[in-house]
Amino acid sequence: MKRQFIILIAFIFSSLLPAAAQLYVPGEALHYRMSYKAKLFPNTEVAKAVIQTSEATLDGAPVYKVYGYGETAKAFHWILPVKDAYTIWVDPATLRTKRFDSNLHEGDYTFKSSFIYDWNNLNVHTRWQARTRPEKFKTMKISNQGMDPVSLYFNLRSVKDEDIKEGYTKKLEMVLEDTVRYLSFKFDKREEKKVRGLGKFKTLRFRCKIATSTETAFRDGTEFVVWISDDRNKIPLYIESPIKVGSVCAYLSSYEGLRYPLDSFIKK
Repeated sequence: MKRQFIILIAFIFSSLLPAAAQLYVPGEALHYRMSYKAKLFPNTEVAKAVIQTSEATLDGAPVYKVYGYGETAKAFHWILPVKDAYTIWVDPATLRTKRFDSNLHEGDYTFKSSFIYDWNNLNVHTRWQARTRPEKFKTMKISNQGMDPVSLYFNLRSVKDEDIKEGYTKKLEMVLEDTVRYLSFKFDKREEKKVRGLGKFKTLRFRCKIATSTETAFRDGTEFVVWISDDRNKIPLYIESPIKVGSVCAYLSSYEGLRYPLDSFIKK
């Protein structure tokens, strides 16, 4: 369960391209709760996360700054104390990530990474360090579609309305420390979805899968189902991933600073 939980947090910060104002909205903050459930185990909250966007500067230039933070609930610290932080800086003109940082604390395991993007030459310079091991470096070629996990999260929000129809699929590149992995998503259907504590919403349901270590093979890869609000905000409302025993999920618990009304809301 530990691996699935960490992947799910990364996907939320990660886990689609209209106007810049919709992709990155300064002042927007989305709060999530995460839970685990199984046949003989009640639906139990195990963690929380927040993703917030603001205006900032990087190397003297204006940027959008997106900060994501997730941690396990206090009652589960003795099982798996997790405190993970992710930050990206985005060029407001091109909407491309300029820099990505992660700072992860999971039990006695620590991990830091940083990606610097060179879009003129389609390169990404990565550096990472786990615990007290020597720092590692790598420069990789990427395409115009190469994204960090947080940028993937925002990209998932921006499917054009006219594209949302049966059979719509897309494949994205997720840049990791020393490799590029692929994520595919497919529009499933429109449906009403109840979100714990908030009520019922009209949603767009997508099936997403991260490729296996062979990079392009999706068979037996990690799979998620994502429900996105069926309105102009297109915010992830609910994310679920099956595991060997039960499932882990994340759901929106509160929000601030949305650009548009949450017209997908039906009732409490």
